Amino acid sequence: MTQTQAQTQAKIYTFDEFIEWLPENLSARYELHNRNLIEMSQPTGEHEEVKGFLARKVSVEFDRLNLPYFIPNQAIVKPPEKESGYFPDVLLLNRPNLSNEKRWKKEATVSDGASIPLVIEVVSTNWRDDYHFKFADYEEMGIPEYWIADYAALGGKKFIGDPKQPTFLVCQLVGDEYQVTKFTGNELIISPTFPNLKLTAQQVFDSVL
Repeated sequence: MTQTQAQTQAKIYTFDEFIEWLPENLSARYELHNRNLIEMSQPTGEHEEVKGFLARKVSVEFDRLNLPYFIPNQAIVKPPEKESGYFPDVLLLNRPNLSNEKRWKKEATVSDGASIPLVIEVVSTNWRDDYHFKFADYEEMGIPEYWIADYAALGGKKFIGDPKQPTFLVCQLVGDEYQVTKFTGNELIISPTFPNLKLTAQQVFDSVL
């Protein structure tokens, strides 16, 4: 997810205030991070290419398996115990479980990990959000699978190695913690949600012009 440097509003918001404020401020893109309003920068073309490529691959796979999933355009992920709201790069939702989401019909907001089989973030310059804050929140929510697509090798060395190289990470929830597997080059990505997915890390990285 992309983010402008130090572009936060001075006011501290609750999630309810954020939802009320958001419709009148759609000239830019915002997230709520622990009550702080964050203005998101315009993403790069490469970021959007990777995002679109992964959304297409995932869509083809759940359609082939006839699973009751879909990818929304503007849905918000809200960690239940926090005043935060995220717009993931790719959010896969489990339609049958949305009846348990109290905020879904009016606010397109989900908080139950059972509603989210898979969430994907494409790493940008604010890589700490994806590797630290969102990692912890998605884990705590019980989201079964989280992909981190670091196509430009922007993350810290402790996450993608030294020397840094483009890396695709699959975080699988085992118990109440994510177990992380890294994929690089022509390694075939192993996804618990889509075990028959035929996709290598390099194919993801090559999706940019």
